[in-house]
Amino acid sequence: MYLKNVTVNKFKSFQTLQNVHIEKDITTLVGMNESGKTSFLNSLAKINYFTDDKDFIFDITSDYPRKELVKFQKSEDDVEVVNCTFELDSVLIKNIELDLGKDVILFKEFNYSYKYKSKKSYFTGVKVDQKKYIENLLSKYEINPELKELALNQNNIEGLLSLDEKNEDENYKNVKKEIQRIKAEGYENWDNKLESYVGKKWLKANMPKFWYYDDYYSLAGRINLNELKSNQLSSEKTKTAKALFELADISIDDIINSNNYERFIALLEASSNEITDQIFKYWSTNKNLDIEFKIDTLTKPNPQNPNQIYNEKVLDIRVRSQIHKITLPLDKRSKGFNWFFAFIIWFSKIQADKSSKYILLFDEPGLNLHASAQADLLKFLEDLSENYQIIFTTHSPFMIDSEHLERVRTVVETEDGSIISDSLQEKDPNTLFPLQAALGYDIAQNLFISKNDLLVEGPADLLYLIFFSNLLEMHSRVGLKDNITIVPVGGLDKVSTFISLLRGSKLNVVCLLDSFSDQKGKQKVDDLIKDKIIKEKNIRFFDEFIPALSKADIEDLFVASDYLKLFNETFNNEFKSIQSSELDSKKSIIPQINKLIGKERFNHYRVAYRLTQLGISKDYFDETTLKNFENVFKEINKLF
Repeated sequence: MYLKNVTVNKFKSFQTLQNVHIEKDITTLVGMNESGKTSFLNSLAKINYFTDDKDFIFDITSDYPRKELVKFQKSEDDVEVVNCTFELDSVLIKNIELDLGKDVILFKEFNYSYKYKSKKSYFTGVKVDQKKYIENLLSKYEINPELKELALNQNNIEGLLSLDEKNEDENYKNVKKEIQRIKAEGYENWDNKLESYVGKKWLKANMPKFWYYDDYYSLAGRINLNELKSNQLSSEKTKTAKALFELADISIDDIINSNNYERFIALLEASSNEITDQIFKYWSTNKNLDIEFKIDTLTKPNPQNPNQIYNEKVLDIRVRSQIHKITLPLDKRSKGFNWFFAFIIWFSKIQADKSSKYILLFDEPGLNLHASAQADLLKFLEDLSENYQIIFTTHSPFMIDSEHLERVRTVVETEDGSIISDSLQEKDPNTLFPLQAALGYDIAQNLFISKNDLLVEGPADLLYLIFFSNLLEMHSRVGLKDNITIVPVGGLDKVSTFISLLRGSKLNVVCLLDSFSDQKGKQKVDDLIKDKIIKEKNIRFFDEFIPALSKADIEDLFVASDYLKLFNETFNNEFKSIQSSELDSKKSIIPQINKLIGKERFNHYRVAYRLTQLGISKDYFDETTLKNFENVFKEINKLF
């Protein structure tokens, strides 16, 4: 079965009833700090936690909204704090039918809820056809026809027990035994005994348990085993540390009472190797790490009697860097790695339980991880969701899958308490920021950046290259390859920054640039070549394709008459027409036009945009113009 819907009411910051649809795979709660995200996860964890834990038991005093607490305690009313709607899957339905027969189960969804004052959980929506069950049960045995007729006329299973025993035959005793079993294995306080049996035997036993994990379940680099045994450590560190020993199948008492630790270290290292294999499947930040264990004996004086000493056993967990050949305590490594390591240990308890199903509740997972490591974690959660439903909270855009925004629920703090809503309906800009950032990042990655990126100076270059690539391909000539994305960087001064960023993402980068007029910008690019961040052959300039010019812009790929036609068409109401005879063919065209119209710089983009609007054919251009652009495309294609 899987969780389909949750309502939460009068729990901590939730003062009004909130109805939340839960996805079959991953549900993401997005909101600011203190908005109520953690409260929602806690309310779910408390209704069916996977183990006995005092931190996950409903308590009126600590859970009911504080400002309404006194009034509620004085009233006779009770409150259904959490109500979970579960849907049965086909496997569970089939198993119930093998037990009770076909067509007995009249429901596919049921509700499981908890009320404060009664301190009890309740099933609702469980419906069965008792007469159909009686029919299925009686069909298994050869029973006296008269007795069978009487039995078939009963409206409930208890009626089968009250039939006149004088009419019984031996097979009917088996029927009564089955009814007694049904009654014994159900809840005593239910009126409908068949429904109570289904509720306890099939629903409660197969209901997913909730497992809550947050940033505080980290593992210490040094663990005092005597204190661990006596629970003197903080509860969070106790849980994770004990889980480590359970995973390695080691008794803490055995270590404390032993003087030879080799076997224990071997078991810990075997478990650690398995854990690190799981970590490094997703942890791409640094794969050159190993986990090491060491057990020491500490001698301490007795505080009550300084002349008396006693021994304590300590486990050191250290992380070795294969590159730097040094070790550090686990809790001195990055918080992100510690989180991942502790998480895998704690999660191993869940994986080891093959008899139960779990719903995973993660509170701000990977909060201390780098953005790329958060992407790794998101992939890890995606893989986990094939076997577990996952609900997690975040305010990081890198923990939001922009391809699945339907999974997102926003949590907002208002005067009326916390509100959970569909993300598309929420208007609070602070709450929506992670969604907007995630979507913007995704657009930038997918619309403007690909595996093969051609960096150009600005949007005018983009328009010219796309236009002439399409025009040439229409006439079976060479255009730019389809797998190359043109990325305008917004100016020559930004080229070096873009090269560094894109190369850091392991992308193929080629630059096609105007000639540098700024020596500072040129020096930055030269430094990138020197540092082997980009190959020199991957930085090309337009002047390479115009031998007559020492400096050139993309506009110099046009013969002068072609570009002037476009220029005059674009600015016919602003500047006087310019003729080819007014230009020097041995100089770049743009500075000459600026001088003729008396402008420091005219808007180059307007000419490029005008070109895309005219709907002109190749006959509009001189063959030299077409040839120049084709030569550019041929050369760029080779570089990719």
